[in-house]
Amino acid sequence: VLDTYTDRTPGSFIEDKSYSLVWHYRKVEKGLGELRANEITNHLRMMIADKGLQMLEGNKVIEFKNIEVNKGKAAQNWLHNNHPDFIIALGDDHTDEDIFKALPEEAFTIKVGSNISAAKYYLKDYNEVRALLKSFTTYIEPHITK
Repeated sequence: VLDTYTDRTPGSFIEDKSYSLVWHYRKVEKGLGELRANEITNHLRMMIADKGLQMLEGNKVIEFKNIEVNKGKAAQNWLHNNHPDFIIALGDDHTDEDIFKALPEEAFTIKVGSNISAAKYYLKDYNEVRALLKSFTTYIEPHITK
């Protein structure tokens, strides 16, 4: 089904991730991408409901994945085997909400953008993300032994 929509939508493409399939329409002509995304969600919503699949609409993407798999569960699994001194999670999409909710209280969770979020902190845009990361390097550099 996604192949058919991709063939009919110049600029769109399918990404086969480890745990999901994602239809991207970021490079599609304005209006057409939104129209096709609407068609896909209407076409597939009922088709996947009883298959254990979840459809997530993101920023110019539609992701299809097993309902049991999400970023939060992946983070919890990783943290079970690792014990970092510092945890930071940044995200600009509703698919990042699972990780914000799953991380321990001491983690720094940051939503990029203006939507309501489970993250503790907010940054306006990628420029603020870059400034934050630069401030980390400015602080850390004098404390690192070369």
